[in-house]
Amino acid sequence: MPSVHVSSVIDAPVELVWERIRDFNGLPGWHPRMVESEIEDGRQATDIGAVRRFKVASGAVIREKLIAFSDGDRATTYSIIGHPAPITNHTATLRLERVTDGDRTFAVWTAEFDAPADQAAAIAKGMGENVFQGGFDALKSHFAKS
Repeated sequence: MPSVHVSSVIDAPVELVWERIRDFNGLPGWHPRMVESEIEDGRQATDIGAVRRFKVASGAVIREKLIAFSDGDRATTYSIIGHPAPITNHTATLRLERVTDGDRTFAVWTAEFDAPADQAAAIAKGMGENVFQGGFDALKSHFAKS
C-alpha cells in the first residue's frame, strides 16, 4: 500500500490557517489546482459522510467522502471515492498543529491507498508534490502576503 507524507511550516497562527482550510467544500478558495467544488445531496461541509465533487485545473473530476472532522484537533480525514486514476482504499488526513517556537503552524498531510504496482509510485509522487505540497505552498504564499 503506497503512502504519502508531506509536512510544512506555515508562517501564520494555526487558528488563521485552520480558518482558511477547514471548509471541506472550500478547496478552490485556497488550493490553486482546484477550480470548483460542491457538496452532494445538500449536506453540510462538516457532516461526516458528506461527499465533495470537485474539478481540478486539468478538468478531471474527483469525489471525496468526509470520514472525520475535528475543529479541536484541527484535522480532517477523507477518502477518495471517485478518481480518474486507479486509486482504491484511499484515506488521507490533513492536520495542523501550533508551532510553539513562534506564532506558526505545522501542517501535515498524509495518505495511504491501493493502486496497480506499475502506477503506484507515480500516483504517490503526484499526490505528494502537486496536491499536498502544492496546497502548502499556496498557503505559505497567501499568508506571506497578509
